Amino acid sequence: MRANTFLIVLCIAASFWAWQQNPTFAQQNLVFSYPNLLQRRVWTLVTALFVHANLLHLVGNMLFLFIFGNTLEKSAGARAHLATFFCGGLSSFLLSPLFMPRGAGMLGASAAIFTVAACVMLIQPLKFSWLFLAPQGLVALIYFIYNLLVVSRPSFVHGYDPHVAYIAHIIGFLVG
Repeated sequence: MRANTFLIVLCIAASFWAWQQNPTFAQQNLVFSYPNLLQRRVWTLVTALFVHANLLHLVGNMLFLFIFGNTLEKSAGARAHLATFFCGGLSSFLLSPLFMPRGAGMLGASAAIFTVAACVMLIQPLKFSWLFLAPQGLVALIYFIYNLLVVSRPSFVHGYDPHVAYIAHIIGFLVG
């Protein structure tokens, strides 16, 4: 099984499993947060990468991971792809609490996918995506700029959601 396919299957399986759990269990054992880190629940750094809040969150992330992840894996190899995904996701989770409310929880592969997208932008910027009808590098840059705008002027940007860790996306992109 290819690395990108493995990541997608793991995200889908973990999310569906998590949605069946007690919300308190999920908050304490699957979601990454500063309080969980202080409670030495370090495994949440990894579990939070694979668990998503709802079906729309999961489908959106898996679509982007499918596109950018396949390109990165074909260009740089499975090991580089996995290293990029985990490095971006873990560093984003660890650095984001510096810019967020103390008790905020984070989950999902978005930040890791932003890292993958940034790498694709650097190594295959003109790789055309038939889904987006644009070069993948341009799509990555547009989403990065959108996140910068949301963080700098939330009321100015249509679609702002206070439950999204936009700063984690930015950190993930910069790590990439």
